[in-house]
Amino acid sequence: MKMVKRALVAGTAFLLGSGPALAAWDLNLRVGVTELSREIYGLHMLILWVCVVIAVAVFGVMIYSIATFRKSKGAVPASFDHSTKAEIIWTVIPVLILVAMAIPAAKTLVKIDDTRGSELTVKVTGYQWKWQYEYVDHGVSFFSTLARTSDEARQVGSGIVPTSVDNYLLEVDNPLVVPQGRKVRVLITATDVIHAWWVPDFGMKKDAIPGYINELWFRADEPGVYRGQCAELCGRDHGFMPVVVEVKPQAEFDAWLAAQQAARQAAKAPATQTAAIVPTVEHVAAVRLADAE
Repeated sequence: MKMVKRALVAGTAFLLGSGPALAAWDLNLRVGVTELSREIYGLHMLILWVCVVIAVAVFGVMIYSIATFRKSKGAVPASFDHSTKAEIIWTVIPVLILVAMAIPAAKTLVKIDDTRGSELTVKVTGYQWKWQYEYVDHGVSFFSTLARTSDEARQVGSGIVPTSVDNYLLEVDNPLVVPQGRKVRVLITATDVIHAWWVPDFGMKKDAIPGYINELWFRADEPGVYRGQCAELCGRDHGFMPVVVEVKPQAEFDAWLAAQQAARQAAKAPATQTAAIVPTVEHVAAVRLADAE
């Protein structure tokens, strides 16, 4: 008995002490910041309440029947064992409910796969354990890896307390940057194993499969930084492969993209100059032939 009391006291203390942590839990889907995430959330809540109504009705009838028609009250069992009318009713009603739920769900599923009219295309390639982002029509490409602060804090013996690091394991050195209010098409693949690109606030997750290209799209309505992770068990260090997307107003995005393109051109210039200085095989042969003459 004493052990039971101690267990109850310990359990109560744990629940009271972890109040702030429990308060931070999000047990429902996120509404998100894209039209797709809001539609998915709306479907989720619609189906949830349909299920609640059905459960209340079914269990209500069951409890009423058990309480009212029992032997202690003198209930006499019915003599029939079949009712065609009852079978038709309990078949037709669920079918109508399923059809009513399938119509909005099918519309949303079709919309999720409709990438037509996209205004920006980004190719995302998964590696162990980083992402590569390529702006297909703009000549910009870079890798996105776990931020150094998080990487150092996760090392055993580093002396850094993980809780002291902002956005621990959810920060990167180079986030994906996209414009606000624009339809972004994302092409997703991988080079080694299966990964999964997932941003909860966008309501989207797709597997990155080697040799295959998946696609999704989103249109973020609110500027800000949105975080996600690789949602596939892609091997050791799988938990250190975050996804960070920064949504900027169009003018700021244009300025960022121009700066990235300028930096890329500046990086290419020395290599081009070096290539021009190094003599080619044909040039050396021509010089030797002229000397021989």
